[in-house]
Amino acid sequence: MFGNFDIIVVGAGHAGCEAAYVASSLGSKVLLITQNLCNIAQLSCNPAMGGVAKGQIVREIDALGGYSGIVTDMNTLQFRMLNRSKGCAMWSPRAQVDNVTFGITWRQVLENKENLQLWQDEVSDLIITNQKIEGVRTVLGVEFRAKAVVLTNGTFLKGRIHVGEVNFEGGRLGEQSSMYLSDKMKAEGFEIEKLKTGTPMRVEARSINFSKLQEQKGDDDPAQFSFLYKREKPLEQSSCFLAYTNLNVHDILRTGFAASPMFNGRIQGKGPRYCPSIEDKIERFSDKERHQLFVEPESRHTSLYYINGFSSSLPLDVQYEALHNIEGFENAVIQKPGYAIEYDYFPPTQLKNTLETKLIERLYFAGQINGTTGYEEAACQGLMAGINAHLQIKDKESFVLKRSEGYIGVLIDDLITKGVDEPYRMFTSRAEYRILLRQDDADRRLTPRSYELGLASEERMRKVERKGEQISELVAFIKSSSATPQQVNPLFKELGTPEINQKTKLSQLLLRPQISFAQMKDCCAELATAASKADQDIREEVCEGAEILVKYESYINKEQEIVERLSKYENFKIKDDFDYSQIKALSFEAREKLNKVRPATIGQAGRISGVSPADVSVLIIYLAR
Repeated sequence: MFGNFDIIVVGAGHAGCEAAYVASSLGSKVLLITQNLCNIAQLSCNPAMGGVAKGQIVREIDALGGYSGIVTDMNTLQFRMLNRSKGCAMWSPRAQVDNVTFGITWRQVLENKENLQLWQDEVSDLIITNQKIEGVRTVLGVEFRAKAVVLTNGTFLKGRIHVGEVNFEGGRLGEQSSMYLSDKMKAEGFEIEKLKTGTPMRVEARSINFSKLQEQKGDDDPAQFSFLYKREKPLEQSSCFLAYTNLNVHDILRTGFAASPMFNGRIQGKGPRYCPSIEDKIERFSDKERHQLFVEPESRHTSLYYINGFSSSLPLDVQYEALHNIEGFENAVIQKPGYAIEYDYFPPTQLKNTLETKLIERLYFAGQINGTTGYEEAACQGLMAGINAHLQIKDKESFVLKRSEGYIGVLIDDLITKGVDEPYRMFTSRAEYRILLRQDDADRRLTPRSYELGLASEERMRKVERKGEQISELVAFIKSSSATPQQVNPLFKELGTPEINQKTKLSQLLLRPQISFAQMKDCCAELATAASKADQDIREEVCEGAEILVKYESYINKEQEIVERLSKYENFKIKDDFDYSQIKALSFEAREKLNKVRPATIGQAGRISGVSPADVSVLIIYLAR
């Protein structure tokens, strides 16, 4: 035996980094084991964090005391707030990040973290006694003991890389697979299946003719992810670019279909529907004459660009020829080819809502081994697994987020209730209360929960309270104050919105979709004065928060009412050992699914595929007795 720890985290991807960071922050003695310490927190696919719904998750991680948002802000190349033209529930922050320094920053954070030790090795076996985890063994023959273990193996469990007809073992290109752990888990009774994902080629910047591409700049006034960290100097942003495939490119790609592992059956696992390979796109959308590609910088320290939208597992000669027929890439030089990877994962219906496995006590799964795709989805699972592993070994109440409390709650509930048959990716449409789960208010929603856990500092909690109070004060001013026709009509005339003929409440004027808070502030000196009373460090957040609460008040109130009305049954707890087979009024499928998933509440039971509203009614009546 080599050492004793409270928690062992296996794998140092985004899930593993967050699990190790948060568990050690809470006071647990943590060991983080990874195959290669130089590849911590790799951005294996696109060099970016955030995006639609994913940006909300990063903000929630930050609000709960995780570190992904801060590391992203420290390594941002470009920042954009997506979907500003839509309602606030759709606004999503996204950052292009430096793929070289991002992992280095994470490593520095972890190496300097109190209570945390790193070890380079491969875990080959788990030490389990009487269905309870006790530690791990490695390929070096080292044995580590722990009270809890978090597995975050990503795509490394029996990973196999495919490029045309060439295939070989690998967790990422240039890195070996983890070949032993899957067999151990299968022997313990875990269900194991396969999924597939892929990545595009990386191209040298000096070989791209950027004059033929469409430049895409970042926001004029770039924001950031963390509510805590502040940049010391203005962000120097790099540009991304847009390119397009064409019919000739599509024809060239089709010549490789016979050798494609996707089409000839060598890959059995299902790939991500919403991030398909280029060959999958031209097959599924054969009527499209072109597909948009995003050309994104990898780092300030390399000349590589990532061709987002051109993921492929086709033979190398086909990848090259197709690329050279895209405008701007006629002389492009590839440094790293596109490839597909197939790997083992554990269907997540085998997990509790804490991400602890149902089969083995104090064993947790987080990240892609649960069937998800994306750094953000992985990171938030690692955060929740790390928190709950710590709470479990300290005999404290578990930490679970409801669907109405965060996208993280939606994601975990979806995984454990519905399972996955393709890599799970978060979208705003998955959240039924998405106007309550905005990116702007993640700190007000979740930092109080983090403070209760002991993660958020007193200073941070006071800052959130200060922000909430100042937003409320500004909203109250907007609702009680009015603007005159002389103040606003020149602006209204310019914007083509009806002018007013008498004093009108500011709140009514802000309901107009054409009118922004900033425009009203420029017209109305009183509003500008009220806004200036907010503290300088949070003034921008206060103004944005107040504008959203005024503009979307009726929608927010309506969703809140729905949450409160349904909360009675949503939180109606069901005993873990309840035998559903005894309720003959339930359909056979419902009994089968309920006994398999073992939902924690009536609300979760109602979201299980195959459980009808009639089954839920029967269950409520039976349990109410």
